[in-house]
Amino acid sequence: MAVTVRIPPPLRKLTGEEDTVTADGSKTLAQLIDALEGMHPGLKERICDETGELRRFVNVYVDGEDVRFMSGLATELQADTEVSIVPAVAGGR
Repeated sequence: MAVTVRIPPPLRKLTGEEDTVTADGSKTLAQLIDALEGMHPGLKERICDETGELRRFVNVYVDGEDVRFMSGLATELQADTEVSIVPAVAGGR
């Protein structure tokens, strides 16, 4: 089961400048993040905090749905799922 992960520009230095990567065998988002860490060391600490939860200012979408409104890290992944990692943008006036 291949899952495609879209990598935002600030994290691409960890993936050799690749904007998408794939991982096999992950049934949940947590397993996917662990698999990504194995392939691209340092990626997990940018996505998850010291308690292992998603960082507050990192949004993760599974097939366009925000995982915070799904099952968080326990969100199940299916074959051909697309995961997008999106750093939150703040600022303005």
